[in-house]
Amino acid sequence: MRATVCLPTYNEAENLERMVRALGPQGVRVLVIDDASPDGTGEIADRLADELDYVAVLHRERKEGLGPAYLAGFARALDDGAELVLEMDCDFSHDPKDVPRLLEAAAGADVVLGSRYVEGGGVRNWGFARRFVSEGGSTYARIILGLHVRDLTGGFKCFRRTVLETIPLDRIDARGYAFQIETTYRAARAGFSVVEVPIVFVDREVGHSKMSRTIVLEAVWRVPLLRLRALFGRL
Repeated sequence: MRATVCLPTYNEAENLERMVRALGPQGVRVLVIDDASPDGTGEIADRLADELDYVAVLHRERKEGLGPAYLAGFARALDDGAELVLEMDCDFSHDPKDVPRLLEAAAGADVVLGSRYVEGGGVRNWGFARRFVSEGGSTYARIILGLHVRDLTGGFKCFRRTVLETIPLDRIDARGYAFQIETTYRAARAGFSVVEVPIVFVDREVGHSKMSRTIVLEAVWRVPLLRLRALFGRL
């Protein structure tokens, strides 16, 4: 099945080419979604697209956050005929060699999550505070939303085309990691099957993390709001 990896970038000049070339052998198309990076990431993406037939680039006018970038990427991937659409980070915190495992799992599920918090998964190079925020955030969302998914905040995912065509993407306006929670929640609420595949998340070695207090706080207040909307039929 035709699969496209959506790869959002902002100042990833040090990682982009290595990631794109590492994804080549995995049998996927790569859509780089660049939010006008001032470090030349967009120019690198254009060069790679000229050289490699599996690479395309979507340039956006400004940095708006992870959610809007992915929504733009989903629309482009679907227009280009993708049957499976993947999300992953450009900084090698997600291993490109795990992509085939997610694609294989998608043969029997509608949404596949690369999970740090199921048996066989884990994280490396994180301090206690980062681990607490991540795992605690997933637990918080799982309890409030009533889901059995262990890793709701993870960003390594694969959607079947029908999922993205069914859930109301135009109603999603989360910008940070709340986006990951909301897309999975909406898919589960719509009756789609969700499975988790264990992965080991490795913190980036070059570049700067996009995590911020604003991103964390957005997830804190959006999760109960999602639940309330669902309860009142306004999801």
